[in-house]
Amino acid sequence: MDKYTVTNIKVGNLMSDAQVGNIAIPEIQRPFVWKRAKVRDLIDSLYNNYPVGYIITWKSPDVKIKDGQTSNGRLILIDGQQRITALSTALNKIEIVTDSYKKERIVISFNPTTQEFKVRDKSTERGKEWITDIADAMDAGRKFINAYLKLNCIEDDDKADEISDSIEKLKAIKNADVGNITLDANLPIDVVTEIFIRINDAGVKLSQADFTMSKIAIYERTAGDEYGMYLRKYIDYFCELAAAPENLSQIQSNDANFADSVYWDRAKWIAGDNNEVYMPTYNDILRVVSLVEFNRGKLGDLVALLSGRDFEERTYKKEIEEASFTKLESGIDKYTRKSNFEHFIQDVLFNLGLKDVGLNVSQNAINYAYAMYLRNKNLGVADTKLKSLIRRLFIISLLTDRHSGSFESQWTSDFQKMQSADSLEELVNTLERQNFTNIFWTDTLPSRFDNTNTNASCWILYTLSQKYLGSQSFLTSTLVRDMKTAQVHHIFPKAYLQKNGYADKNLYNKLANYVYLHDQVNNKIDDNAPMVYMTEICKFDGAYGNEMKTQDDLDRNLNENAIPVEIMEGTASGYIEFLKKRVLLMSLRIKEYYEAQ
Repeated sequence: MDKYTVTNIKVGNLMSDAQVGNIAIPEIQRPFVWKRAKVRDLIDSLYNNYPVGYIITWKSPDVKIKDGQTSNGRLILIDGQQRITALSTALNKIEIVTDSYKKERIVISFNPTTQEFKVRDKSTERGKEWITDIADAMDAGRKFINAYLKLNCIEDDDKADEISDSIEKLKAIKNADVGNITLDANLPIDVVTEIFIRINDAGVKLSQADFTMSKIAIYERTAGDEYGMYLRKYIDYFCELAAAPENLSQIQSNDANFADSVYWDRAKWIAGDNNEVYMPTYNDILRVVSLVEFNRGKLGDLVALLSGRDFEERTYKKEIEEASFTKLESGIDKYTRKSNFEHFIQDVLFNLGLKDVGLNVSQNAINYAYAMYLRNKNLGVADTKLKSLIRRLFIISLLTDRHSGSFESQWTSDFQKMQSADSLEELVNTLERQNFTNIFWTDTLPSRFDNTNTNASCWILYTLSQKYLGSQSFLTSTLVRDMKTAQVHHIFPKAYLQKNGYADKNLYNKLANYVYLHDQVNNKIDDNAPMVYMTEICKFDGAYGNEMKTQDDLDRNLNENAIPVEIMEGTASGYIEFLKKRVLLMSLRIKEYYEAQ
């Protein structure tokens, strides 16, 4: 099977095909991201017959309809939107959408005498030697050329011929050839992605989520209804408003038709959401919807179903395509529903201690948890029980790396098990039995702290446990969850360890040597050994700015920070032994956090 074919297409035909829908432009890279000068350079290259690269299209599969006939699949543009958009705005006066969602044109001017192109500015507007807008010349006849010659007082025949030739050459841009690579309809999405990466040398990175959004955008229930494009915008605008709520009015005014749809009403509320922990992208929405509605962890499977794929018969059917888009819309609605989204954020993520953006928690783990929340809410799991189980499952996911590696197959398996209101609890209990043995808490998990990476899941969960359990910061009564900035410092000061045989940062930066500690207290401790500064702390007179008033205060503070009593005699010779004892206490702190859910 040929993976692709290569043909040439005229610029004018390319724009016409895009305008009438023969080539579907799914707005993969919107808003328009090119600089104005790049539009000018594209026009100049076509004028001079320079190569401008290939566009890449992907043929949708032909699908069988109910009467046994076949409906031909459309061509989806997966690379070349910027070029087609640039040509459309420069040659056909089509407005582009800026990154702030404003509509405007990019106008290119042309000087027939010097054969120079410029982005329109005051000089090209005032200078009579310029054709201010080349779009005005695209269909120009002799009358247009004569008017230009008269305006510029050109009477010499040779000069007039040169001008005429330049304008005719400008008009001929629409007859210039552009290479078109058409990928075969039967290629799976991972192969399409790989081919795109290898062909494209412009540094553009497109993911399987991009191709999925392309597939969504071109679908029509009836000719011209733009149903798929509306679903695409539904997803896009929800994500855009979550990240940049200030664009709400621009989107609403620039896309009035969509703003009048039910989808806008379902999406626009997110502009008022203040959570910064879970900022969804279209990849996140597609991942969650694919799990909730289709039991599919792989986006490639979602694309196949949206194409009408019958996995058993290995054909494409219209009824499967239609049913899949119905499920897709249902899933998007569940994802974006305000009550679902806010309750998940507040009752799951916030209650886990995840209230700020300082922790690099896996987005995949959050997606998995949200998908399980939506699925089991639909299955009728009681609300309080559901949220408790989801919080536990989230912790399990981080502790067992269920969200990384070959997670797609694991996710598919997990969701296929979700058949009743009891399924989630059965899954959580099974995972607990399989993973959370005594050896896990006392050996496996402690060993994971033997590194320096504060993005490691064990450190993230330890920090979350500190926040959730209301732990004090080291040597002060300020709660970790109330610290405005992540003030993490060394228990055994870095400079002290470096001077005493631990010059390797992989030794002095061990996770078990980190603690939440106010900057001002840390600065006063300086590079003293723990034995030295703890001796002063035990005088309970506020040394170094500490807030321990009694031995009970100190004992509680050490316990909440998982610091062994050996800190009282801490010197460089006992540093390694201190780490061994602390990692066990940190692990047990996570265990306490898990069991409290």
